[in-house]
Amino acid sequence: MRIAAMSALCFLFAGAAAMAFAQAPAPRQPARSPQPMPPGPNPDSAYRLGPDSLPQEGVPKGEIRGPYTLPSNAYPGTQHTYWVYVPAQYDPSLPAALMVYQDGHAFKDENGDMRAQNVMDNLIYRREIPVMIGVFINPGRTPEQPEPTPQNWGDGTTNRPTEYNTLDDKYARVITDELLPVLYKEYNLSRDPEQHGIGGSSSGAIAAFTVAWERPNQFRKVLSNVGSFVNLRGGHVYPERVLASAKKPIRVFLCDGRNDNRGIGRNGVYDEKRDWFYQNVRLMKALAQKGYEVNYSWGVNRHGQKFGGAILPEMLRWLWRDGPVSTNPNDLEERALRIPAAKKN
Repeated sequence: MRIAAMSALCFLFAGAAAMAFAQAPAPRQPARSPQPMPPGPNPDSAYRLGPDSLPQEGVPKGEIRGPYTLPSNAYPGTQHTYWVYVPAQYDPSLPAALMVYQDGHAFKDENGDMRAQNVMDNLIYRREIPVMIGVFINPGRTPEQPEPTPQNWGDGTTNRPTEYNTLDDKYARVITDELLPVLYKEYNLSRDPEQHGIGGSSSGAIAAFTVAWERPNQFRKVLSNVGSFVNLRGGHVYPERVLASAKKPIRVFLCDGRNDNRGIGRNGVYDEKRDWFYQNVRLMKALAQKGYEVNYSWGVNRHGQKFGGAILPEMLRWLWRDGPVSTNPNDLEERALRIPAAKKN
């Protein structure tokens, strides 16, 4: 069964599952000396990138521009490095959609697990997502601190824990008040919040959710891979916050695995507030109960991007499924693959 079909089936059952949210029992208390992993191969070995995540012959390649430096007023003394993906089909005379990825170094890594630029190349070409500008932004750091890399995401050397895991609007200000104005000057971006998406992995995923939660007038599509909706800095309260708040016009795709960090401390004691998978399921149920557009896929993956990378094309298709479309059978341009935009002199 295709993952898209599985995700759709999960979506149909989300409402029913959510009805039991308030009574949902916590996971069974594990033994005090649990095996860290189930027997057998590493679960991540089950996931591989498909053709949508790899360069394909004949598909126009977008351009990665940067790195650029964005000084921050929200976090004085820090700066954010970012790169901009410009698809071959971008026409400055037409407003483009926008997708922002936290931990940008990891999402654009040509040899990494996500390879978002390849996914966007392939899906834009086949009209499965709109023509969109992609932004890969790294967590903030002082000029003296090292840039995060695919090997070291900067939790111990940058402002990442504070920016991504804190439940306030300061990081949302980085994206909406500092980054967006720069992008609007350089590119013809749609001002419609329905055409703005944001995503990330782990702490970058809860950061993306918080940006949309705090600024739904700017971002309405959220892509969350192994999101850290746990008690690093209070993120485990989001299910209750979702249920207690007025419904916001945002759409969310959650992805996590049964072998994500499961809340077993070094002393062998279980803490459900630090159980990544359990807290992702709780958030899904709260969103569904509240009537949000929420989709999700649960794998057997560990904490990382193996599963998320394998289904990234499906996640983007679902999030952007309501892009403008012509049903006119005589519209041959709409029925054709998207060719590169004409170059302007």
